[in-house]
Amino acid sequence: MTTVDRRATPSYFRRFVDLCADFLINHRKSLFVVFVAMTLGFGWSMTRIQLDPGFLKMIPMTHPYMQTFEKYMTVFPGANQVLVNVRWKGEGDIYNKEFLDTLQKVTEAVFFTEGVQRSKLQSLFTPNVKYVEVTEEGFRGDVVVPAQFSSDNPEDLEQVRVNVTRSGEVGRLVASDLRSAMVSAELQETDPNNPGQRLNLYEVSKKMEEIRQKYETPNIDIGIMGFTMLVGEVVAGLLGVFTFFGIAFVITALLLYFYCRSLKLTVVALIVALLPVVWLLGLLPVINMGIDPISMLVPFLIFSIGVSHAVQMTNAWKLEMLKGATSVEAAHSAIRKLFIPGTVALVTNALGFMVIMNIEIPIVHELGITACLGVLLMIVTNKMMLPIILSHLSLEQRAMKPTTMDGLGKHPLWWRLSVFTLPKPALVIFAIAGALLVVGVLESRKLQVGDIGIGFPELRQSSRLNQDTKDIAESYQIGTDVLTVIAEAQGLEEGCLDYPLMNSLERLELFMRGVDGVQSVISAPTIGKIVVAAQNEGSPRWGAIGRTYDALRQGGRAYDPEYGINTEACQTIQVMIFLKDHKGATLAHVVKEAKRFIANEKNDHVLLRLAGGNAGVMAATNEAVEAAEITMLLAIFGAITLLCLITFRSWRAAVCIIVPLTLVSILCNALMPALGIGLKVATLPVIALGVGVGVDYGIYLFERIQHQMEHLGNDLRTAFYEAMCQRGTAAVFTAITMSIGVGTWAFSSLKFQADMGLLLAFMFLVNMLGAIFFLPALAAWLNMPSGKTDATDLDSPPIEALGD
Repeated sequence: MTTVDRRATPSYFRRFVDLCADFLINHRKSLFVVFVAMTLGFGWSMTRIQLDPGFLKMIPMTHPYMQTFEKYMTVFPGANQVLVNVRWKGEGDIYNKEFLDTLQKVTEAVFFTEGVQRSKLQSLFTPNVKYVEVTEEGFRGDVVVPAQFSSDNPEDLEQVRVNVTRSGEVGRLVASDLRSAMVSAELQETDPNNPGQRLNLYEVSKKMEEIRQKYETPNIDIGIMGFTMLVGEVVAGLLGVFTFFGIAFVITALLLYFYCRSLKLTVVALIVALLPVVWLLGLLPVINMGIDPISMLVPFLIFSIGVSHAVQMTNAWKLEMLKGATSVEAAHSAIRKLFIPGTVALVTNALGFMVIMNIEIPIVHELGITACLGVLLMIVTNKMMLPIILSHLSLEQRAMKPTTMDGLGKHPLWWRLSVFTLPKPALVIFAIAGALLVVGVLESRKLQVGDIGIGFPELRQSSRLNQDTKDIAESYQIGTDVLTVIAEAQGLEEGCLDYPLMNSLERLELFMRGVDGVQSVISAPTIGKIVVAAQNEGSPRWGAIGRTYDALRQGGRAYDPEYGINTEACQTIQVMIFLKDHKGATLAHVVKEAKRFIANEKNDHVLLRLAGGNAGVMAATNEAVEAAEITMLLAIFGAITLLCLITFRSWRAAVCIIVPLTLVSILCNALMPALGIGLKVATLPVIALGVGVGVDYGIYLFERIQHQMEHLGNDLRTAFYEAMCQRGTAAVFTAITMSIGVGTWAFSSLKFQADMGLLLAFMFLVNMLGAIFFLPALAAWLNMPSGKTDATDLDSPPIEALGD
């Protein structure tokens, strides 16, 4: 077996690794049987995994806004709505037999869809949509569509037209251009057939698609929007993920074969890289977890990381084989060389994912758990099972011919690159890094929290859902994004009959109408003034809030809880602020102005609280993401620094590994606004993922540099050259392979997947460049001696690589 220089006393880590290597090799047959049995077991369990999407999983429920939202979500629903827009494409308006018959059938189909809160359903054909008019005999009202309505009767069609105008639903349930009408449904959070189980939003989306397919005609177009439709689009788009995975798998296989020139090593590396994915997907049902559409990308990321570590292990094993060792000796040596740096790198990856788990958004928490489990399982598959498999292999004759890619013999490129371990050439790297830092800091200040585009940012603007959302927003006055302020009456029997309370709400309405980004505002004072004016011959002069109890009673009909504006006795009232869009900047500005009004409002009769509505949910999410970013980065860099100090027992190691990672993180933040990507739930974990995976390169290289200098007495330049020969080629190969693998996601129909793919590809590649350029330059100026290497000897690498 290969001899090892024992001049330095082995550390406790080294002794532990030696024991592990001896145990794995001595019991390799029995352990192989155990690992195969575990793979079969997890493979069977994997067949029971289920998709587990949920609306509340996307929400930071501990946020103050969401505590208000949760308190009143059953009273004032609206955040998890499905809006079905039935649009007439023929001549004239909607008041014709074909359109109204279709609208009635669509209303009934949505009504009988499992998971819909039927009492909250609204359409021209539902009994909760009424009109009220003032006649000589007093108030008279009825449902908009008469009970005996017949679409064959022209008089009934005209009556519906008149009733819709009286009801005030034009711009709300009926489009302003009278070319479309809407069915509004609120979804339950739990499955009505399985109490305690979340409603399967994907199944609801499929039912809605069936409604679309059934009732669309050449004259009628049906658009559907809502979070449940987003789930359906994402799940459908994820089917394409498997296509991208197949493409990445083939590319990885070809590059891996080109690199190692061995079919056996290629197949083994790919199989072992897939094992943690199988184990992870098999473990999730065991711990009663499903997989969310957003965390669906984690298994493919785990595969990429698995390829990276498998390449390092197979490369180390092959180097020993080329030096004349047997397969068993080579496997034993590979374990001893890579167990510490490989395990430290994987533990660092896991720490990055653990940091994500601290973000108080359930879907991000689940993503962190899933990724962390996958990486920890990789310690078993890549650091234990892989060398056991390798110990039974033999190399093909073609692969036994050493080349510079194997790290043996002269490697002029790595020797020329090692010049940056000398102080003066290192200044060039510092100058380049400094320039990149300045540009990165300036550009990263343009990064916006939240969405940048219009519609659902998880999808491309050309998607059917975003097109439907755009059509609804343009056709109706209320818009599709609503932020609600909750007004709680303080010690009042009838909140809507208290002038100070109503005056506060009226001033809030007027104030918010003047805020940039607000489309319209509706609350109890708005409807009350309409009713008061109607009782006075419709004169707008009477459209005002009375100052006395009796005057306020004139608008009493407006405060029926059935309208969804207030509760009984107006103990709670919602102010609905409809926004032009839900861009991060729009939400931040509107919320800031609402907070400013609430802070200045001194009224003991009412307590104003933010926030509800779908825009309130997004505002809370954006604030949670913004607050979590700094905490997450500090935690992950702190954890990596501590781990480096413990592992290498050197502050220089921590600096050399952390500083390049920090620079790349800043550059990633600068790249996001340039690509039109905002900081949101889908992109927040990317930084942690990129840092966690990117640290692998620095750990692998520095561990070998330290070993060459402390155990073999090399100077810094020779040590770096040897590290690049033995680890650098594999690091460059895996960085390129991983970047290509996740880079294929850029062509996905899912924008959040495309964004993650671009950012991860950037971080994988640039982190590798940072490790091979910036790390040695830092080492050169951190009092790490450069030995006897002459700064002028730039073209004479050592005759052969030094072994252990």
